[in-house]
Amino acid sequence: MTSTAEQIRTWRGPALLTYGFRPFFLGAAVWAALAMVLWVAMLAGTLSLPSHFDPVGWHAHAFLYGYLAAVVAGFLLTAVPNWTGRLPIVGWPLGALFALWIAGRLAVTLGGGLPALAVAVADLAMPVTLAAVIAREIVAGRNWRNLIVLAMLAAFAAGNAVFHWEAAGGLPAQGYGLRIGIGAAMMMIAVIGGRIVPSFTRNWLVRRGPGRLPAAPMQAFDRVALLVLLAALLLWVAAPQAHATAILLAAAGCLHLVRLARWAGERTRSEPLVWVLHAGYALLPLGALGLAAALLWPGAALGAAAQHLWMAGAVGLMTLAVMTRATLGHTGQALTAGPATVVVYLALVATVAARLAAGVWPWHAGWLHVVAGTAWVAAYGGFAVLYGPLLLRARAAKAVQTGLWRHR
Repeated sequence: MTSTAEQIRTWRGPALLTYGFRPFFLGAAVWAALAMVLWVAMLAGTLSLPSHFDPVGWHAHAFLYGYLAAVVAGFLLTAVPNWTGRLPIVGWPLGALFALWIAGRLAVTLGGGLPALAVAVADLAMPVTLAAVIAREIVAGRNWRNLIVLAMLAAFAAGNAVFHWEAAGGLPAQGYGLRIGIGAAMMMIAVIGGRIVPSFTRNWLVRRGPGRLPAAPMQAFDRVALLVLLAALLLWVAAPQAHATAILLAAAGCLHLVRLARWAGERTRSEPLVWVLHAGYALLPLGALGLAAALLWPGAALGAAAQHLWMAGAVGLMTLAVMTRATLGHTGQALTAGPATVVVYLALVATVAARLAAGVWPWHAGWLHVVAGTAWVAAYGGFAVLYGPLLLRARAAKAVQTGLWRHR
């Protein structure tokens, strides 16, 4: 039977198409930087896009269903073959899937003259195809444990469809479609992050000598924390202003802070490639607590700022952490973050801090939005510059095993 390595070696096309993480991680980073440049220009009043979406709707969609969809595709197309023992998608089929993602970005950004249904079909083509591919692989590999991943992907795609439906009806961007997508993203971070953060931390700490190690993943406490988070997110989607929503979000935030504390993150300060995972995960419960506070004290006007703890913070930092680690490991590099990579991480943290400050002190929002946007471009542009060459060239003869894809 042909192995993954043999399949990749026989490919004679661009190295970019030898594994799913390559085109989608690079495309995600370039798009994240470009979309932010466009958004800052739109805020300044110097640009108007021919999109079906209003400016705020386009901004939210570009990063949630544009950027994050690419990262999820890159992750799953690389991880699922290792979970199922089946061959990855390589070559032109991978290129075709990536082209569908690009077509979606063009349709949403420039398709104002097209029927709304045509824009939606173009944008949904990649996530729907991806879900079909992942479903086939999970069923063929009898990898039933990861049906939960497929369910979260399906919910994410459904949220995108609802987003388009709401936009076509003239409804505001802060609707069900946005909340469904954010909720699916938070569950992905909680479920997948709950596997990889303690695992990577343990692998790194056991090589550093005796001391406290992370609790094993997915114990009874983890399952309770995940169920409470799921309940909180479902209620937030359905009734985002309800008092009960605030209570459940606060409970979920507290439980996931405790969950994070069980993973010995305080011992990882000397390796940014590990501590950034803990920092990214921390923004999930902090966002939940921030949203709970915004609901309980509506006069504080914290809602949008707290929501960005999830969107820019948890999504941004966790995906950057995964993209850097996976790229290093799968291209034969040492699993350590150099100074330039640390700058990329800190730029993303600066984005979150500036965006949060803009919500707390709205009279300074103008220049704080510029700071947040500039730092965001620095983070993702920095990733593209640093890691783009690794993603574009063939893998080293002996690659380092990341462990990222072994969680079946």
